[in-house]
Amino acid sequence: MAPEIVLSREEIDEIITKVADELNAMYENKNTIPVLIGVLKGALPFMMDLIKKLKFDLVIDFIQVTSYSGTSSTGVIHLKKDITTDIKNRDVIIVEDIIDTGLTLNYLKQYIQLNYSPRDIKIVCFVDKKPLRKVDLKADVVGITMNQAKFLVGYGFDYNEIGRNIGYVFVPSKKQLEEWDKKLKEN
Repeated sequence: MAPEIVLSREEIDEIITKVADELNAMYENKNTIPVLIGVLKGALPFMMDLIKKLKFDLVIDFIQVTSYSGTSSTGVIHLKKDITTDIKNRDVIIVEDIIDTGLTLNYLKQYIQLNYSPRDIKIVCFVDKKPLRKVDLKADVVGITMNQAKFLVGYGFDYNEIGRNIGYVFVPSKKQLEEWDKKLKEN
């Protein structure tokens, strides 16, 4: 049985162009060099494709947090890697692959504000999955909004670190998840 493809590579490219156009409109004529902070590991493909389409000067950095186990969020956020760029009084754009519960980005926004005092923080996400939202958090730029609570894999989205390299977004079958679990146990 073929996987349920949610976003093809072509659709992903269209979303990236839309997000880039919005960011270019926001920053292209500003006298600022924003710092894009990618949320590892999931946002890496999105951020790398996005920055190629941005027409303004920028700096990139990364932060890593975890909250997922298997197909669901644990609700517990662990900071694994912090930023290294001085962002005090600078414009910051947090680049995330997906917002579901909102807990991770809510934590990151507060953490960055309290610890680094940037001038401004914007949130950009590839997918905004609203049905799972637990906190009132809105992204400033959204690639696509999904009103279904489907578990996604591909283009940065993973199942226990597997599947990030797949070039499209899909819903894995129970059989696929079982195969991955088996491979994970063997490795």
